[in-house]
Amino acid sequence: MTLLYTPQSSVIMNASHPNASTPLCYSINSPPFAYHPTIASAYFSSVFSALGLTSNLVAVVVLLQSFRRTKSRSRSFFQVFLCGLVLTDFLGLLVTGSIVVSFHVTHFNWREVDPNCHFCNFMGMSMVFYGLSPLLLGATMAIERFIGINCPFARSQSMSKTRPVAMVLMVWMIAGCISLLPVCGVGSYHMQIPGSWCFFNISSVGVDKVFSLVFSLVGLACLAVSFVLNTVSVVTLIRVCCGPGGDQRRRDHEIEMMVQLLLIMVIASVCWCPLLVFVAQTVLSGRLLQIKFLLLWLRFATWNQILDPWVYILFRRAVLQRIYPNLHWSRRSMLTLYPSLRSTVRRLTRTSSAGDHDHNHREAKTTTVTVRKSSDNRH
Repeated sequence: MTLLYTPQSSVIMNASHPNASTPLCYSINSPPFAYHPTIASAYFSSVFSALGLTSNLVAVVVLLQSFRRTKSRSRSFFQVFLCGLVLTDFLGLLVTGSIVVSFHVTHFNWREVDPNCHFCNFMGMSMVFYGLSPLLLGATMAIERFIGINCPFARSQSMSKTRPVAMVLMVWMIAGCISLLPVCGVGSYHMQIPGSWCFFNISSVGVDKVFSLVFSLVGLACLAVSFVLNTVSVVTLIRVCCGPGGDQRRRDHEIEMMVQLLLIMVIASVCWCPLLVFVAQTVLSGRLLQIKFLLLWLRFATWNQILDPWVYILFRRAVLQRIYPNLHWSRRSMLTLYPSLRSTVRRLTRTSSAGDHDHNHREAKTTTVTVRKSSDNRH
């Protein structure tokens, strides 16, 4: 999502009140607006969109090269989700950014170009779809990593090669269905100040309140699921990584994937939580919508599409080892880098070893009793 960076004081809404024939999307803010363009706003929108598109294109190239070299099945699954996330961010910037930049360059009148609100509805749907899709994909990736780390055998047996692609398509379908709700009567899309974009009506009345809460709660639920599952996965991965035995190369890939997933979660939380909480607070409290905060938090959310690709570009083992040649993913190096983990890892490893020892002891005892019974029966 790319928004026009314009001071609110430079845009004055038309004083004429909409009449009964005014289309729904113009019933709150009706163009034309008394717009005073500034060079800074056009420059910001263009540079912002170009930076985001370039970053995502570079990330696509990096992911494709990495995918060709990957032999690990779990890592190839994870890269399919990453490709889906990069593609979503790229298309989101391309669609919404092109509309905003075009408005900034041509200053077209929305009511003349789009008298029936089709174009406005399309942009509103795009804002919702490309906003929720990364959050849903982040939660899906957290679920996939949770199963892959905690139940690797079950996942490897049940998950086909085409399953990740189907899951990405399912996420897009869910986000698309949510974005269609205002068109079907649950909520509504409206022209928003300063006149360069459309979004759903954030209101505490009727169906607009319902859709506002759906948008906010779905996004917050995705972030909560990501946080809980990623936390459990990290604890499990520390136990596996710092325990004896096992394939060190496989652990390296698991750590790399978890680092990337944690960064994606942190970026999404920082960028999206303010907007999602703001929407929920506005509709639940019944306060009037504060445009300046809506624009501010939407710009925060837009940074998610720019920062995401740099996670895949920079936070790879190959890049980190070039920057820090002495950095290794071994047990010793991890405990040296993070001394606070020593006691925790020691306790977790001891608990895990004790549990495994008790489990093995019980199995051996059960086997011995069974053998003795069989021997007695034969005699």
